[in-house]
Amino acid sequence: MKTKLYAGAATVALIAGAANADGHLAFTPGEGDFSWDSYSEWAAKAPDLSGQTVTVFGPWLAPEDDIFRSAIAYFTDATGATVTYTGSDGFEQQIVIDAEAGSPPNIAVFPQPGLAADLASRGLLAPLGDDMAGWVSENYAAGPSWVDLGTYADASGDDQFYGFFYNVNVKSLVWYSPENFEDAGYDVPETMEDLIALSEQIIADGETPWCIGLGSGPATGWPATDWVEDIMLRTQAPEVYDQWVANEIPFNDPKVIEAIDTFGLFARNDDMVAGGSAAVGSTDFRDSPTGLFSSPPQCYMHRQASFATAFFPEDVVPGEDADFFYFPAFEEKDLGNPVLGGGTLMAVTEASDATTAFIEFLKQPIAHEVMMAQTGFLTPHSGVNLDAYKDAILRGQGEILLNATTFRFDASDLMPGAVGQGSFWTGMVDYVGGTSAEEVTAAIQSSWDAAK
Repeated sequence: MKTKLYAGAATVALIAGAANADGHLAFTPGEGDFSWDSYSEWAAKAPDLSGQTVTVFGPWLAPEDDIFRSAIAYFTDATGATVTYTGSDGFEQQIVIDAEAGSPPNIAVFPQPGLAADLASRGLLAPLGDDMAGWVSENYAAGPSWVDLGTYADASGDDQFYGFFYNVNVKSLVWYSPENFEDAGYDVPETMEDLIALSEQIIADGETPWCIGLGSGPATGWPATDWVEDIMLRTQAPEVYDQWVANEIPFNDPKVIEAIDTFGLFARNDDMVAGGSAAVGSTDFRDSPTGLFSSPPQCYMHRQASFATAFFPEDVVPGEDADFFYFPAFEEKDLGNPVLGGGTLMAVTEASDATTAFIEFLKQPIAHEVMMAQTGFLTPHSGVNLDAYKDAILRGQGEILLNATTFRFDASDLMPGAVGQGSFWTGMVDYVGGTSAEEVTAAIQSSWDAAK
């Protein structure tokens, strides 16, 4: 669950717009909450690319693949170029095979930056250039963060901008029942200090503030890593987070220990969490949010990413029975509004004139808004119309992205597998079981040393 989940398993390839066999675009130009003026201005200057093809390969399967095709159909309509998208649940392995064989697609859609960085270091990606990096910095909320996440060393060791993020997700969310908050007279906290005070108030009222579950079969422990990553961004500067991810500071650095022990304020306090701290490690993360909706409620808050709604009871309507607020920052730390998440990035693996034009199309708000209107697509593009989002839940998450001062990718997904998907997970289970943060982090660092 730390990595992206994709529905389906078949590899598919269809020409963009083929789902609209009658020639109609998904949304009629000039109608709806879309940025038609900017699209029309771009289309009027777009080159005639009739007869040229752009191939795109990525991890999106049904239904996201056809929704993506409905977005890129507007590029085809403006330029005459054919765009083919192929999706595979074996993308990570196949893109390496294709790139090494000299037969890559024009564009690869990477679900994590690490693989893109590896291919860039081997000379298998084409840089997007300083102008593109400058555009992202100016037009994406927390723009420098997105430039950093898409910048990797080339084969000569020089940093180049390679990755354009398109479709991201937000993890810095706390879910709650508005009805329960209203009945109890609780307000949504705006700072971490307020959140801690609210948690203590709920305990004083004889109730339980949090539901937390780390269970996930062989991946048990990963939800705690998200907590720690979010807290690292709220207790340390982004540069320290980056040093931690790269092991430029050891895992048992006092800064990391502080973040883990801050998580412990919530997870290792029997009064703070449903079932007591002993239940945290064994409660399945999929079952954990149901406590928000029991009668009486087992808890009042649950920190989880945007996909939490998939595990709500069937009769719970997100946006009505359930809502969320931003997992807030410490006011005293003055670190802005950091956001933790993930996302997919576009990188050029085989350059061409049509590919360059397609990247320019992806800068247009319409390329994002058509996706926003149909699926759980989020974008930090500051030029989009927020009213294009499919529902209020997605719009609220989009607003969190646009208010972010810093965005950082899930740390454990960027660490060596033996750490990020191994000792970090198991270490957090040991921690909620009573092992000290000092012991846990020392063991994790030892596993990192062994993986080098």
